[in-house]
Amino acid sequence: MTNQDQLIKVKEFSYNKMKNDSTGHNFDHIQRVIKTVQKLLKTEAADPVITLSAAYLHDVADDKLVKDPAKLETEIRQFLKDTDFTPEQIDEILYITHNLSFSKSLSKNPPKLSLAGQIVQDADRLDAIGAIGITRAIYYGGANSETIYDPEILPREKMDKKEYRNLSDETIINHFYEKLLKLTGMMNTPTAKKIAERRHQYMLDFLDEFKAEWNSEK
Repeated sequence: MTNQDQLIKVKEFSYNKMKNDSTGHNFDHIQRVIKTVQKLLKTEAADPVITLSAAYLHDVADDKLVKDPAKLETEIRQFLKDTDFTPEQIDEILYITHNLSFSKSLSKNPPKLSLAGQIVQDADRLDAIGAIGITRAIYYGGANSETIYDPEILPREKMDKKEYRNLSDETIINHFYEKLLKLTGMMNTPTAKKIAERRHQYMLDFLDEFKAEWNSEK
């Protein structure tokens, strides 16, 4: 099986798993991440098959989206084996998908990703900021019945993964301060850092406008 045939099958697998997502992680998100990965691969010398496969699969077994991530990871492993990926390729792809999330960075010893993993992580994080990021944050918050904003609830600091995932203590606007505004400084590659700067400013402008309207200043 050629690399192109493998990627076609990985894309189909991802589409079937993510097409019905209603939290902002559906296949539209996957396709945007893929486009960004392709852009980053023009300046970064990572294995394109590993990088693109991990990008297609990065949300399939995400523990904030599925009830049994271990079962999904087992399914992914078997699928990749059936699609002629080597054991080494499968291990790297699953290591990337298992360790690229923001919540992993909250641990005392955050995992270190390969260049392929850093590229996928950058592409995923770029889709979490800017205009698309604002839309997805509101969409995800609504899907989880989060409070939009409460000026009496301050953004949380120094969270571990458990605290971060406790949405009852979060508001949609606080999510910007607890995660999204931190992502620009966490980008790995030069190209991603440059793209992130403009999107970061767009979020700051949005927050200024939101709070001004909330307080009837405009």
